[in-house]
Amino acid sequence: MGMQILHRDDLPLGGFAGLIEHRLVTDKRVGGGSDSWDGLGNFVYLADARFLPKGQTNMHPHKEIDVISVIVEGRIVHEGSLEHGQSMSIDQAQAQRAGGEGFRHNEINPDDEKNRMIQLWVLPETPGERAAYKLYDLQQGAMTRIYGGAKNQSETLDSHTIVEVGMLSIDQEISTDGEFLAYVTRGNGELNGTNIKDGDLVRGDNLQFKANSDVQIIVVSTK
Repeated sequence: MGMQILHRDDLPLGGFAGLIEHRLVTDKRVGGGSDSWDGLGNFVYLADARFLPKGQTNMHPHKEIDVISVIVEGRIVHEGSLEHGQSMSIDQAQAQRAGGEGFRHNEINPDDEKNRMIQLWVLPETPGERAAYKLYDLQQGAMTRIYGGAKNQSETLDSHTIVEVGMLSIDQEISTDGEFLAYVTRGNGELNGTNIKDGDLVRGDNLQFKANSDVQIIVVSTK
């Protein structure tokens, strides 16, 4: 497979309620359009969103979908049927499994400035599971797995689709085998010989990445 790059700022700006967003992945399995890409494995959706000052999504339901959020700037207050009152700030991530019972939630920007959140959706491999919630602190200088893995562990929600977030220091290198989707959310670097920056989504095989600055990067792969 040749490497492909989708630039966030080439896409139309949309949104709803109190947020504006670019949708880079809207897989055909969830009614995708012509501007965005299909996903990888069971990963079907990626939006790069900014909440308006004091903006919120308003309470809404999810069912039979896993919803992953990464806070890039600012804070979010989480309300709903899972972990009501939980707050997240910059460089934290959460993963929510709606399962068969589903959940309702509202995400709120409590501040007077815009924030920034990346949201990903993954289809569950087993229908009818119980709802579940995970919260992660992203570690500087490391790749943190925030989704995916075997059923016999409890650190992450199980799936053959893997989502990791890297908080990389300048000159740090990472690699992964097989097909991948990678989205840069902070900084810039060189991926398989090509310079990429914040807002670039890359699809390819056998990722080799070197950070040219402090970088935050989301990598989706399958195991």
